[in-house]
Amino acid sequence: MHLQDVEDRESDGHYGRLIRMAREVGSPVPQIWHLFAYKPRLGEALSRFTHEVMRGPSPLSPGLRELIAAYTSRGNQCLF
Repeated sequence: MHLQDVEDRESDGHYGRLIRMAREVGSPVPQIWHLFAYKPRLGEALSRFTHEVMRGPSPLSPGLRELIAAYTSRGNQCLF
């Protein structure tokens, strides 16, 4: 991650716990979780927004939206 202070900050919130659990079992940690843990109110709002975009009512199926997100991430050389 490019923001070491964000990645290193300990959090007792939901995403802080997820980060610790992922690290304990040796799983990769999605980088967005660090932002969610650093700024919990922002993280909650962004999480609700993302859920609505990916799962809310739409003429596109959730699967197609996931495919578009994965394709875009790959084009940006970003793990999805």
